[in-house]
Amino acid sequence: MIDLNVQLNRLKLANPIMVASGTFGYAREMAAFVDFRGLGAIIPKTITPQPRLGNPPSRTVEVSSGLLNSIGLDNDGLDAFVAKHLDYLLSLETAIIANIAGKNTDEFVQMAERLGKYPQLAGLELNISCPNVSGGVDFGTDPELAAQVVARVRDASPLPVIAKLTPNVTDIVEIAEAAAEAGADAVSLVNTFQGMAIDWRRRKPILGNVIGGLSGPAIKPMALRIVWQVAQAVNVPIIGIGGIQSLDDVMEFIVAGATAVQIGTANFYNPGLANKLVDQLSEALQEQGCQCVGDLVGTLQVPTR
Repeated sequence: MIDLNVQLNRLKLANPIMVASGTFGYAREMAAFVDFRGLGAIIPKTITPQPRLGNPPSRTVEVSSGLLNSIGLDNDGLDAFVAKHLDYLLSLETAIIANIAGKNTDEFVQMAERLGKYPQLAGLELNISCPNVSGGVDFGTDPELAAQVVARVRDASPLPVIAKLTPNVTDIVEIAEAAAEAGADAVSLVNTFQGMAIDWRRRKPILGNVIGGLSGPAIKPMALRIVWQVAQAVNVPIIGIGGIQSLDDVMEFIVAGATAVQIGTANFYNPGLANKLVDQLSEALQEQGCQCVGDLVGTLQVPTR
């Protein structure tokens, strides 16, 4: 039997296939398509202390091999999340990781304290990397700010802490190092890349916010590169994100150094993909002569110069 369990410091998952925040709603929307019990974890859409209307339309646009989005963290706020969604999510037979965002460190801490009162939650993912919200991305571009948020959240809550990092920086390795040293149980690599789309005939941007976040297969090579670079330099478990739509994609991220992965954009056009990947993963590991996922993590063989 193949052991699909993975350990990300204090966070243990039944398998490494997770669904990414912002692509899975609050899970109710996907109930007709997904067997939640088969997922490693569900990460609902980002929640903020207060309700947010998000950015003006248009908010999404398809581009070559990807999706640009500028949702702007549209959500009903923490109170509504707890009142309307949390009980349902915690009733599902899989790990639930809450994704939170704040305008300042204190807001992250206040949310962490409140959600820490629900030990049924598997962990907290800190969205310090959204490219579509004023101020939100600053935490993920400054190692000192990133470390401060992680450290204070870790002190405020007993739940495992994941830092979701932005690729829109000069050196993401130093940000990952800061998060790890501050106590992050894992880092999610990566959030979306900044991009834009233009209607040249009208001489206008297509997105209402002008700039959005690029996700999907277009970013996979860059995300793989970042996972590998961080894995070489930082001793912290990595959750790989970026354009995963097949088992080969999953295996590439694992070999590059990711202990787990998140399925994002693919949930929109193939909502049953995550379940399928879990089934295929066992077969692939067996073919490779592996007893567990860890046997393959970070096994990329790079030629020496």
